[in-house]
Amino acid sequence: MASPEPSTSGRFWSAREDGRLECGICPRHCRLRPGQRGFCGARGRLGDRLLPLAYGCCSGFAVDPIEKKPLHHFLPGTRALSFGAAGCNLACRFCQNWELSRGAATLALDGPYRPEAVARAALDHGCRSVAFTYNEPLVSHEFCVDTAQACREAGLRTVAVSSGYQCAGPREAFYRHMDAANIDLKAFSDRFYRRLCGGRLEPVLETLRYLRRQTGVWLEVTTLVIPGGNDDPAELAALARWLAAELGPDVPLHFSAFHPAWRMLDHPRTPAATLLAARRIALDAGLRHVYLGNLGTGEGEDTLCHVCGRRLIGRDGYTIRAWRLTEAGACDHCGTPCPGVFEARPGSTGAGR
Repeated sequence: MASPEPSTSGRFWSAREDGRLECGICPRHCRLRPGQRGFCGARGRLGDRLLPLAYGCCSGFAVDPIEKKPLHHFLPGTRALSFGAAGCNLACRFCQNWELSRGAATLALDGPYRPEAVARAALDHGCRSVAFTYNEPLVSHEFCVDTAQACREAGLRTVAVSSGYQCAGPREAFYRHMDAANIDLKAFSDRFYRRLCGGRLEPVLETLRYLRRQTGVWLEVTTLVIPGGNDDPAELAALARWLAAELGPDVPLHFSAFHPAWRMLDHPRTPAATLLAARRIALDAGLRHVYLGNLGTGEGEDTLCHVCGRRLIGRDGYTIRAWRLTEAGACDHCGTPCPGVFEARPGSTGAGR
C-alpha cells in the first residue's frame, strides 16, 4: 500500500519566544525542541514543524460488535472496524491497553495506511462504522479527521473512544467529524486524576459538557471501577449525580470491571457485588441507562424502558437476543422513546425478535 504524504503538517501548535514549539492538542501543552517528542509519544518536532509522527500507522485493527466500544444505543448489532494507533496523553497506572499507550515506543506499527483504505476495509468487512480506539485517538488528530471524512464519503459512521483530555479548539475540529463517542470518565476526583492518571478532571468534564450541549455526537460514558481506587459509594453517587444534572438522565453510563494491569498489579479484580452496587447507586441518582461490562454474569447488559420497565434490547454478551423497539425507536409497549441512534431492526450481530 502506497504511503501517504505525512498530511500533513501537524495542526494546533505555535512557536514560543524561546524557540520551542508548543503543542495545543491537549492540556499538557508540551513545548518541544528539535527532535523531541511530546508526552504522548505520537507527536513530535521535526525542524521547524510539529508533526503527527506516525500518520496512518496502525498498531492493530479488528472487526468488533459496536457494543464492545462500548456503545449500547448507537446502531445496536452492527459491526465496527476498530482501528488503533499508539500513544496517549495520560499516564494511567491502571491502563488496560498499556502496550499501545505507554509502550508505544516498543511497537512495530503497520502501515502507513491511507484514510480511503481504512474506509474501504470497513466496507469490505460489512462494517457500518470505523471506531478509533485502543489508544487515545486525539493524538492522531490529523489521521482520524482525514479518515472520518473518507468514511462519510463512503456512507460510514465514525466513533471515537477517548479519555476526553482535550483542548477546546482541537476538540471542536475533531468531533465535527465524529458521529458517536464513548468518553472514559476515570473517576470523579481530581486527586485520582493527578495521582493515578497524570492529568486533571476538569478538562474531561468540559469535553463531556461540550459533546452533550454543543454537538450532535451520540455520547456514552464509561468508568472503570477499581477496588480501593474509585469505588467509594459517595464518589460514585457524586459522579452519577453530575452526569444526570449536567448531561441529562438519558446519557448511558457503563461501569466496567477492572483487572490488574500495567502498574496496578497489586489491586484485585472488581467484585461483581461492587459493580452491581455501583449500578444501583447510579440509577438511584437519576440515570436511566446504566450498564455493566466485563462482569460475565449477564446482569446489567439489557436496555430497559425507563417508564414501563420492558426489556427493549436483550443482550447476551455482545449478541442481541431480543429487540422490542418500534421503527421510530420507541418502546413497543408504552410508546416511550428510547434515546439513541437506532434503525428499524438490529444489525446482523443481533438475532432479532
